[in-house]
Amino acid sequence: MVTNIAAYHFAPIAAPDEFAATLHARAEALALRGSVLVAGEGLNLFLAGKADAIEAFLAPLRADERFAGLRVKYSHSAQIPFARLKVKVKPEIISFRRPGTTPEDARAPVVEPRTLARWLEQGHDDAGRRVVMLDTRNAQEVEYGTFAGALTLPIDKFTDLPAALAPHRDALKDATVVSFCTGGIRCEKAALWMQADGMDNVLQLDDGILGYFEQVGGFGYDGACFVFDERVALNPDLSPLVDEAADAA
Repeated sequence: MVTNIAAYHFAPIAAPDEFAATLHARAEALALRGSVLVAGEGLNLFLAGKADAIEAFLAPLRADERFAGLRVKYSHSAQIPFARLKVKVKPEIISFRRPGTTPEDARAPVVEPRTLARWLEQGHDDAGRRVVMLDTRNAQEVEYGTFAGALTLPIDKFTDLPAALAPHRDALKDATVVSFCTGGIRCEKAALWMQADGMDNVLQLDDGILGYFEQVGGFGYDGACFVFDERVALNPDLSPLVDEAADAA
């Protein structure tokens, strides 16, 4: 059984090239595959390998005070869903190109998965406001599944979101808007941008869809969640959408 992890963490990295080289050497020595993105603002990774190798990779990160709060989402598969290991240094760990969207001092307000499930079941938040789920992912990802009734936008990349959201802003003024994405990183930046741009009624789904699946399951969600590897998408029980046995044959 292969252990797959998805994680990101915003923390200042003074020497991203050096840090990336260290992570590359460690992952390679542990026979891990997947992708690691490093930027001055933090770290974003999707890795797969043996369970003990994954934990050996994570241990030094968790011992580093910059990444002490690293939150990791786990899933499992029969095969490693990555062809190779890629470690890259980028300007951002997720490209948004909007200043002020790195949570340096504080994150945007969050809603926990179990609280969100309760809101979806009762049809409103705890203040009685209607809840609008805002999908910050691109159209290709949305095709595999999204929250029932979510506001989805015709975007091809994350940087398209501000312009695509503009026509809907007036209609969202009386709602509690919950931004969500695969693992939390895009909705983290989106929620900060929306708040700075005058939308004070926005929350982010903590740990994204994968965290929701892990803690709640599929309640209120239609379909699967697209992931960036050979599994294509994960079902609400975190099993691969692709039949791995058939795919291997």
